[in-house]
Amino acid sequence: MMEFTTAKFSGPLELLLSLIEKEEMDITEIALAKIADEYIAYLKNSVHIDPEQVADFLVIAAKLLYIKSKALLPYLSSPEEDEEIEELEQQLRMYKEFLEAARGLEKMLARKKFSFIRDLGKSGKRRQLFVWQKFSPPKNLTKEMLREHFNYILGFLTAEQQELKGEVIEYKISIEEKISFIQRKLLDKISFTFSQVIKEAGNRTEIIVSFLAVLELAKQRELEFEQDGLFSEIIINKLN
Repeated sequence: MMEFTTAKFSGPLELLLSLIEKEEMDITEIALAKIADEYIAYLKNSVHIDPEQVADFLVIAAKLLYIKSKALLPYLSSPEEDEEIEELEQQLRMYKEFLEAARGLEKMLARKKFSFIRDLGKSGKRRQLFVWQKFSPPKNLTKEMLREHFNYILGFLTAEQQELKGEVIEYKISIEEKISFIQRKLLDKISFTFSQVIKEAGNRTEIIVSFLAVLELAKQRELEFEQDGLFSEIIINKLN
């Protein structure tokens, strides 16, 4: 982490912003021009320039410059300027996210953990697609997001209140049985929906087992599945 030195401050830029926002330091006493000159000199002497680091600097520098301009010229500040600063920060944060995503894709492609398939698609034209051979969740995947997806799958099953009388017979189904069931469907149809797979499911456990069976068959390259959007229908396609 790069450190900056002025007459009133020495340390990383993040610390300077934190001290100013906590009103532990007066922004009007900080020479922002000197900080900018130091950073430009640092970039000129750098063999490799990290775009993510530059984006970090611009976010903090823009905020410091805005705070200082408000302190020196309070009568010129306006809500529109606040929105412009927030928009700039948002754009730079998005830029960082795209950089991180691009680097992640480069690493995945370098490992060559994917295979190619041919797909006619809706237009009937042959196209070549690649499919990852293993599950690679995004880094920002959270437990809450997983819970939402599983709740969506479980939502296929409508809860029905039934009064059971007499002896309760427990029926268990294995993932092997569901795999065989889906394989039989693949013999009849090259494409069908996940809701068709679970339309006769008797309980939530069977829905979960069905979903795991689909994942296993996708791993074995017997099928692929796609989803147009969050919580939309899951389409299962047979692979040759």
